[in-house]
Amino acid sequence: MFEFIRKHTKVTMGLLFLLIVPSFVLFGLDGYSRSEQNTAVVARVDGRDISQTDWDMAHQNEVNRLRASMPTLDAKLLDSPEAKYGTLERLVRDRVFAAAAAQSGLVVPDQKLQRLYAEDKAIAAFRLPDGKFDRAGFLSQTGMTPEAYEAGLRSELATRQVMLGVAASGFAAKAAADVSLNAFFEKREVQVARFNTPDYAAKVNPSEVELAQFYKDNLALFQAPEQVDIEYAVLNMDAVTQGITLNEQDLKTYYEQNTAQLAGNEERRASHILIESPASAAAADRQKAKEKAEQLLAAVKKAPDSFADLARKNSSDTGSAANGGDLDFFSRKAMVKPFADAAFSMKKGDISEVVETEFGYHIIKLTDIKAPKQKTFEEMKPALETELRQQQAQKKFAETAEAFSNAVYEQSDSLRPIAERLKLEVKTASKLTRTPAAGATGALGNPKFLEALFSPDAVERKRNTEALDLGGNQLVSGRITQHTAARALPLAEVKDRVRERLQQQRGAEMARKDGAEKLAAWKANPAAAALPAAVVISREQAQQLPVAALKAALSADTTALPALVGVDLGAQGYAVVKVLKVLPRAAPAAALAQQEHTQYTQWWTSAESLAYYNILKERFKADIKVPRPAEQKLGA
Repeated sequence: MFEFIRKHTKVTMGLLFLLIVPSFVLFGLDGYSRSEQNTAVVARVDGRDISQTDWDMAHQNEVNRLRASMPTLDAKLLDSPEAKYGTLERLVRDRVFAAAAAQSGLVVPDQKLQRLYAEDKAIAAFRLPDGKFDRAGFLSQTGMTPEAYEAGLRSELATRQVMLGVAASGFAAKAAADVSLNAFFEKREVQVARFNTPDYAAKVNPSEVELAQFYKDNLALFQAPEQVDIEYAVLNMDAVTQGITLNEQDLKTYYEQNTAQLAGNEERRASHILIESPASAAAADRQKAKEKAEQLLAAVKKAPDSFADLARKNSSDTGSAANGGDLDFFSRKAMVKPFADAAFSMKKGDISEVVETEFGYHIIKLTDIKAPKQKTFEEMKPALETELRQQQAQKKFAETAEAFSNAVYEQSDSLRPIAERLKLEVKTASKLTRTPAAGATGALGNPKFLEALFSPDAVERKRNTEALDLGGNQLVSGRITQHTAARALPLAEVKDRVRERLQQQRGAEMARKDGAEKLAAWKANPAAAALPAAVVISREQAQQLPVAALKAALSADTTALPALVGVDLGAQGYAVVKVLKVLPRAAPAAALAQQEHTQYTQWWTSAESLAYYNILKERFKADIKVPRPAEQKLGA
């Protein structure tokens, strides 16, 4: 039921999506500084420009993030004008919220940031054995410094607070919700007379002269699209891997150098009691927290079996307190150094002294040890071959990709030299158009590659396209071998299509004319109306009615029944709808009523959030300077 409501509710989902989708995609402050570059301005917020460069880079970051999290996602969706425009709207939204946060003086306390870091396993993975942060590894993996990451996270958390006051206080009165929901689920008993285009089109028999005139007036409908025949070469990881050979000594050396890593990290399981007192707290507060921890330690030592109960009652770590302080298994790198040093120096069953960290004071009980078993070289050999081959392939691919990109540009009149040098297959394809063919995959299904092939440089000069990244370690370049411009097909070749189009057009006109005349006659003389048997319809039960007819039936004025309305169905023809009865909705079960009210409250809150966001856009003079792509019309 709610899936139906979601599909049919008239809400600007694009803007609503902007308010609820997280924005922190590591674009952050670095992207803001680039807005000063001398590129076209696509939007402006609070007097600050968003450039085309900002937009392009933000969209590429978003595409990379989505591809990494959803590898099977259709690339066409990410490259669509609608997707790109969505990224621009998110950029504008982020700027609006950032301006509002700055104006309101919203900040994120250091304690909160430290707690987030402690809970974030991804961040913990960058802790070195000595407790220091692996800056180089972080920069390599994320493409940004820890300081930039922290600044971006602070900004993200601050801007979230902008909408929290509205989103967290949403409320819908039951009476108002009931009125809206009852109207939405209302049923009506109707009779529907259809005047279908095909029934009238079958009666249309155009002359040769009429066909010729229709063809002449609508040449754009009967054109052969622009087409190209091409040759292209794809560089991918498979092509690079084939040239890699491994010898036994390389494998043994790799095994010996990485014995500890290959065995895996020892993991330990512990429970803890945390008395929170961040490093930034006053000395007196830190001392008070330490004294409380020492009192709890004394109680634990006196009755070790009471550890779990004391953790539940006293620990500041609410995430583990409910489980008696249990932290499950963790590696040394997952914890801050003082905690890890203590946990990894204990024996199973030991209880530590009070351990001080940047978060406060801990009492640790070691409950289990999971030591990895070292496998022999022979046991590891297959995995070693795979891993070492992948490592070498990644390095070689980066080098080969650069050579490939340079070669297709420098020797732009042929793909053969670089293909022979890298042992790549030069493939061919014919009759390609600007849009991917149904079922096309790989390079031939990639809109960016097709766009590059149809660029003026590629069409007019038959030059190689630049090396385009298809994602997943794949590059492609192509060149046109034959170009055929778009042309009007001869009338003799498309006469059947011309006849069908003309019949459909005139059939729809005849259906509308006949339907409108019947409607007028039936309104003048209701007793003469010959209509099919009545059916009960609702938004949940459309009874196969076209969307336009369903909307007309449910929105018809029912102050005087029966009510007759006419509906233009476009190419489908015409319909006359006679509303006989309004059937109020039966009272739903208590559980369903509560579920519906909750959903309605969410809608109401979303509407309030959207209204508030629109106020903020006006306040900070948010202005998008590029037109919104034409929206696709959705069917029933």
